[in-house]
Amino acid sequence: MMQFQVRKDDLSNHRLVEADAPDLADGEILLKVDRFGLTANNITYGVVGERIGYWNFFPPLNDDDGRWGIIPVWGFADVVASNAAEVPEGERLYGYFSMATHLVMRPQKVSETRIFDGSKHRSALPPVYNSYVRLTGQPDYDRALDSARMVLHPLYATSFCLHDFLTDNDWFGAEQIMVISASSKTAIGLAYALTDDERAPASIGMTSARNLDLVRSLGLYDTVLSYDEIEAVDAAKPTAIVDMSGSGSVLSELHAHLGDNMRYCSNVGVTHWSEFGPGPGFIRERSHMFFAPGHIQKRAGEWGKGEFEKRALAFWQSAAERSNDWLTYETTEGLADIAGLFDDLRDGKVSPHTGLAVTL
Repeated sequence: MMQFQVRKDDLSNHRLVEADAPDLADGEILLKVDRFGLTANNITYGVVGERIGYWNFFPPLNDDDGRWGIIPVWGFADVVASNAAEVPEGERLYGYFSMATHLVMRPQKVSETRIFDGSKHRSALPPVYNSYVRLTGQPDYDRALDSARMVLHPLYATSFCLHDFLTDNDWFGAEQIMVISASSKTAIGLAYALTDDERAPASIGMTSARNLDLVRSLGLYDTVLSYDEIEAVDAAKPTAIVDMSGSGSVLSELHAHLGDNMRYCSNVGVTHWSEFGPGPGFIRERSHMFFAPGHIQKRAGEWGKGEFEKRALAFWQSAAERSNDWLTYETTEGLADIAGLFDDLRDGKVSPHTGLAVTL
């Protein structure tokens, strides 16, 4: 088996580690990861890994100094060995995997459609990440949609949650919604939801100068501005911010510009990971990290069993179909060739209109 590992404190430092596949204990299964998606969301996992606990999902091999970690990815895997009677060899699963060729799991709560990984080191982690969809035998499963599912499903699930969060809080009294890093896929998913919601305030997409034309071509935001056009934002209007960038300088300048009319800032991602961290002018008391699994758990309790999944799935399917107009998928073969791809993604060199898939 092979793992792609990164230094927890330096995402530019990474390595491949190989070892023999471990012997399975009773109740365990061995999965061979078949393919997974790579997006800016994976960079966010690395940047906030210590704070949120993303490093705890998949223990790295040969980590003597405790400084190496494995960034989680969304994808597909097949059961190649099983000591768990309820999950036979040949099963295919969709869910949260390590950036590796193989993974050992301990299935629990096995139903016809899902299993949960009950491995001890994952027991305190958010349930949504420990849940896997059983695809084998599902009549509506189409492998041709694997790329869209592993690239867009986790991002658009967050988009769905963000829209629901904003509406649940009556838009925080805002008359305009600013979406920072408007070219990111999660931002575009949110823009779909805002466009479809006649109750939604006006939307402003903010992006880099190089992505202005791309974002404007989507026709989703009422206004599109570059990062050097903050002064053009109407500071007289109450504003809610949804930030995918993590750029301390942009947020600090924007907060200072809006002042009291900066009603709420939802910090979601860190596409500008090297600029992560607030600076002068940042309004901390009205800024909070958005954690989609927490919102999912809240809604699951309020809406009842399966209702969140039903609504989120319908949104993802609609948004993914619309995304075919602007999104192109590129595939890389093998874990050994992933280093350059990861570096380009980390450094913001991948076009927002490209979906990255890795097959093993």
